[in-house]
Amino acid sequence: MAYAESNTRDRIVSAVAAGAIQALLIYALVSGLASRMPEALDDSLALFTVEPPAPPPPRTVPAVEKISRPEGAAAPKSLRSTATAIVAPPPIVPVVVPPPVIAAPVANTGAEATQGASDLPGPGTGAGGIGTGFGSGGSGDGDGGGWDDETPPRWKKGRIKDSDYPREAAEAGASGTVSVRYRIEVDGRVTGCVITRSSGNRILDETTCRLIEQRFRYEPSRDARGRPVVSYIVRDNDWVIERVAAEMEEH
Repeated sequence: MAYAESNTRDRIVSAVAAGAIQALLIYALVSGLASRMPEALDDSLALFTVEPPAPPPPRTVPAVEKISRPEGAAAPKSLRSTATAIVAPPPIVPVVVPPPVIAAPVANTGAEATQGASDLPGPGTGAGGIGTGFGSGGSGDGDGGGWDDETPPRWKKGRIKDSDYPREAAEAGASGTVSVRYRIEVDGRVTGCVITRSSGNRILDETTCRLIEQRFRYEPSRDARGRPVVSYIVRDNDWVIERVAAEMEEH
């Protein structure tokens, strides 16, 4: 029973406190709404008035004074520039061609560039294809080594006859053997005839070389691949005065 009474008392106290708080809130609300508005502000706080600036004074323009002067002469005419009629040629710049680089497709091979012996005759001091000295050559009578794989030149036409004996040499009774060496070109013609041993008579020597270059033709020498190459021939030609005299007596 005592426990139930204490709970009832607490509830009453709580209800009274809540009512008091609500009464205070209502009073504060009513008091705030009933407050008076302040009266109008005093005229001492009124703003001041700013006067506009004064206009600028009027501008005085001085009068233009006319001065009478004599008129001068006119200036000379201007010169007109004319472009030059000479056209400069374009500069010639030589094209520098670099020297070829000698290179072989396979290193250190015998017949390649700058290595070992070449398969073509050259101008060096070795054996070469066909020499220009006094050895046996293609058909000489020296101590050379012959033609190897090359074919010698073959005579086709041309000869020196007894009737070709120079009249001046015959009248002078000149005779003898002329040794010559001449060059056979790739077309078979004869060039470069030189006297290697004279007959003792200038007319006989000159006539021999002249007739050989004019009349003699050859099938050119050919290398191992069948290509025509230059060759040289050494030969002797005999001029015998007795045969010419006998032939002249027969006629």
